[in-house]
Amino acid sequence: MVDMLFVSDGSLSLRRRCQVWSSAVLKSLIMLNLRFNLIIACCIGAWALPPTSAGEVRIKDITQVHGERINQLIGLGLVTGLAGTGGKSPITRQFALNFEQRMGIRSDPASRTRLDNNQARKTDNLSVVMITAELPAFAKNGSEIDVIVSAYDDAKSLQGGVLIRTPLYGVDGEVYAVAAGPVSIGGFSFSGQGGSVKQNHPTTGRIALGATVEQETCTPIGNDGYIRLLLRNPDFETARRITETLNLIAPSSSRVLDPGTVECMIPSDYLGRTSDWVARIGNLTIEPDLKARVVINERTGTVIIGEGVRLSRVLITHANLTVTTVESPQVSQPAPFSNGETTVVPRTDITVSEDGFPVSEIHPNVTVGDLASALNALGVSPRDLSSIFQQLKESGALHAELEMK
Repeated sequence: MVDMLFVSDGSLSLRRRCQVWSSAVLKSLIMLNLRFNLIIACCIGAWALPPTSAGEVRIKDITQVHGERINQLIGLGLVTGLAGTGGKSPITRQFALNFEQRMGIRSDPASRTRLDNNQARKTDNLSVVMITAELPAFAKNGSEIDVIVSAYDDAKSLQGGVLIRTPLYGVDGEVYAVAAGPVSIGGFSFSGQGGSVKQNHPTTGRIALGATVEQETCTPIGNDGYIRLLLRNPDFETARRITETLNLIAPSSSRVLDPGTVECMIPSDYLGRTSDWVARIGNLTIEPDLKARVVINERTGTVIIGEGVRLSRVLITHANLTVTTVESPQVSQPAPFSNGETTVVPRTDITVSEDGFPVSEIHPNVTVGDLASALNALGVSPRDLSSIFQQLKESGALHAELEMK
C-alpha cells in the first residue's frame, strides 16, 4: 500500500508537472501571439495613416476666402483728463469749442473770431486724436473691437486720458462703430526744467475692445455655388497642388483661375452648409512651392535667404582697406638773437592696412547651409551681405529673386 501510494503520488506529481509545463507553454504562445498581432496592427495602422511632410501647411493658413475681408474705420475724437500734456494748438481750441456747442454750451461770435489767437483758453488737459479700427468680416451688431488712438494736435502724451464717444466711419461715409474709453499707452514721458525722459511713443495708445459695432457689413460667400480661395503668395505650382488636393475629396470640383485664385464648386452634399465645406477644405494640408528669394533690409541689416536659392560656381573674396591718418605737427624754434620766426612744421603719418580674408569658392547648386558656411568663412557681417548679393545678382551667379527693403 505504501509503495502504491508512493507510485501514485509520483505519477500524480509528474502529471501536475506536465500540466504546469503545458499551461506555461500555452501562456507563452498566447503572449507571443498577442505581441505578433500588436506588431501587425501597429504596422497596418502606420501604413494606413496619411503621410505627412514637415513642410506641409493647412490650406487656410496660406489662403483666404474671397469675400472675407476687413474694413478700415476712422474717426476724429477728443481725449480728456490729461495732466498738462494736452494740445495747445488752435485746432485743439476749435475742436473743444465745437464739442461744447454739441453739448449745448453756446459761445458768442466774437469768441469764435478770436479763437486762433486766444491763448487765454487753456486746453492742456485735452487732445484731438485720430481713431482707427479694423472691422472684421463677420462682426455682428454689438460686437466689440480694438481701436488705436493717436494724437492729431501737438499733445505731448495721452497718458491717463479718456476718449469721449466718437463715431467711426467707413469708406462710404457710414457710421459702423462707436469708440470710447480710457486710453492705454505703452510708454511714458516726463520732463522738468533741466531734462526729460521718454519711453516708446506716449502720443499713441490703444483701447482694448473700445469700439462697439453698430452696423454689420455684408459678406457673401458661396452664393453662386462656388468658393474662391485667394493665395496670400500667388504661385502657379501652389495653386495646382491646392486644386489636386481638393479634387481628391470632390472630383472635378476645383480649377486654377490664376496664380492667386483657386475656384472650388460646393458639392451637393454641402448645399446649405457652406461653412462646413469651407472648414473642411481649410484643414486639408499641402506643401506650398516657395520661390527662390533673397530679402535684404539695409536699414536693419537683416538678410533672409530662401531654401531654394542657388548659385553658379563663383569665387568670392571680401577684404577691408583701412587708411589711418595721424597729424603730428612740430614747432620749429629759431636760435636766440636770430632773425628767425617760430613756425609750426606739419607732420602727417599715413598708415594703410588691408585685412586679408581668404578666397572662398562657391560650388554650383549649393544649399543655404553651404552658402552660410562659405560666407561665414569670409568673416562677412550681415550688412556686407547686401553688397555681396547685389554683385552676385549683377554677375548672373545668383539664381534667385533679390528684394531690397
